Amino acid sequence: MTSKRTLDLTPAAGEMLKPRELVDLSGAGPLTLQDRRVFNELVQNAWGPDLGKGGRWFEIETGRLRSATDRNERLATSLERLMRTICTVVSEDGKSEMRTPLLSSNELRTGTNEGVLRYKLTEELASMLKDSTIFAKLDLEVMRSFGSKYAFSLYEAIARRVRMRRFMEELSVIEMREVLGVETGKLTAYKNLNFRAIQPALTEVNALTDFEVSIIPKKRGKAVVGFAMGWNMKNEDGRVEAKKERDRPRVGREARRAGDTESVILNERLAGP
Repeated sequence: MTSKRTLDLTPAAGEMLKPRELVDLSGAGPLTLQDRRVFNELVQNAWGPDLGKGGRWFEIETGRLRSATDRNERLATSLERLMRTICTVVSEDGKSEMRTPLLSSNELRTGTNEGVLRYKLTEELASMLKDSTIFAKLDLEVMRSFGSKYAFSLYEAIARRVRMRRFMEELSVIEMREVLGVETGKLTAYKNLNFRAIQPALTEVNALTDFEVSIIPKKRGKAVVGFAMGWNMKNEDGRVEAKKERDRPRVGREARRAGDTESVILNERLAGP
């Protein structure tokens, strides 16, 4: 039985579908949280069979991208980074890999009160998406709640895996860095990788999503040589609590996860209204 093509599927309200080829990218480390949000908006806007047609132009009002960008950063900065970042897309059977920017030519038209972005994917990337049959189902509310690009990337990776029959995967250090979207040359020591990327990602994903995720280091002697990443769906109580956490202020989230109520109250008072 042939699986239905991902681009022929219609996402439910409040969700987006993201082909495996766009989730399991290598080399996406330079992309910021803003860049990733912008790219997802562009994919969602272009959704459908035309996304797999090389050379196809799409249009989106820049107002729809405002929630993906910070007021102090221009949209053009993210567009240029998406064009410069060379990512590797590996075929499902692992027999071929393609290197391509995530975004091809684009035109940003701005007016007094509105703007329009015309854009297209590279023909090579569109060609790989055309026959994709594996995808991640992403909750848009959850995606808007993340404050860390590492959590954003980990959530997409787990969402792609959650319907698999197995619930654990062994990853090399390099593979773990790719899952989290860590830039080459950054956080090279395990202590820094764990403190700056792994733990912040786990804190947010476990607090805000319907998934429970663990990442356990595997050692050879004192050196960390890989990781065991496990995941499962939360029960109904866990999903309700995640929804409550998404509705709470971001300040104090790490302390709440640790159950440190006094720190939460102090942090929220310091943050002000």
